[in-house]
Amino acid sequence: MIKIRNLSKVYKTKNGQVTGVDNVSLTIQKGDIFGIVGYSGAGKSSLLRCINLLERPTSGNVTVNGTDLTSLKSKNLRIARLKIGMIFQHFYLISQKTVFENIEFALKAAKIPSKDMNDRVEALLDMVGLADKRDVFPSQLSGGQKQRVGIARALANNPSVLLCDEATSALDPTTTKSILNLLKKINKELNITIVLITHEMDVVKEICNRMAIMQDGRVIEEGPVYDIFANPQEELTKEFIESVVSYDLPAAIFKKCEGTIIKVTFKGEIAGEGIISDTLQLYNVKGNFLHGSIDYIQEAPLGIFLMELKGTSEEISKAIQFIENRSALVEVLRYGI
Repeated sequence: MIKIRNLSKVYKTKNGQVTGVDNVSLTIQKGDIFGIVGYSGAGKSSLLRCINLLERPTSGNVTVNGTDLTSLKSKNLRIARLKIGMIFQHFYLISQKTVFENIEFALKAAKIPSKDMNDRVEALLDMVGLADKRDVFPSQLSGGQKQRVGIARALANNPSVLLCDEATSALDPTTTKSILNLLKKINKELNITIVLITHEMDVVKEICNRMAIMQDGRVIEEGPVYDIFANPQEELTKEFIESVVSYDLPAAIFKKCEGTIIKVTFKGEIAGEGIISDTLQLYNVKGNFLHGSIDYIQEAPLGIFLMELKGTSEEISKAIQFIENRSALVEVLRYGI
């Protein structure tokens, strides 16, 4: 478990102080894949680096597996960091060393006995699917393969936490998916807690079970990924989600519609039920579907539909109430004209 309490990080610059992280508190449970999302400058990288104290917080506490890292002296902090692996956007492999030697280097730094190194490196190569690349150099690898080496290196000392700093931002979509699948496998099989920062909501949707949105150094929204996608509260959160699932209608379609336009969000199993058809049969309204789909987040369905309702104000109100009573969220985008 990771507990971040009232954490702030202030940088001193030529132009004065700049606050990178502003009084952030988060709890990340053991086994979570936790996404931290924000645009450049939001503070997400600073927050991530404060978790393992690569950046020492100006104030606040970071507790990992019951140990307050901010209270540790240098020697004990180095020991604690061995259980916090980290992977980076740009890999940072040693170009003069082979794949095997890059992974082995992490074990040497931790003073693992030589007799145990070979078996450990071989096991890690198998885990990340690079057993056939053990003797090649980084220059001979693709971006995805380099990141797999980085992941193997981060896992070398059996960490309980894996920090991912924009780990897929430099990769193409197909390679990104393969790396995310590898991280899910690691999370499931090794029960490693993963904290992942990104500006890509596709990544969060694919892999994370919980997330936080950061803006100007603060966490402005936090919770289960499914709940945030289903019912975002902040405008920035809505903006990020719309980058993945957009339901904006062209202005011309709005102009053609004379009825009340609603957005209906169906969560969980009810996404596949015939609630709309039941509504149209029970009430004296006519419905016109404008746009919609059923998406899957963490294998749970999330249905979002835009539709036009025509009828009297009373009947439309009853229809909307009926839909809401069936555990759906209804937002009126425009009343009938």
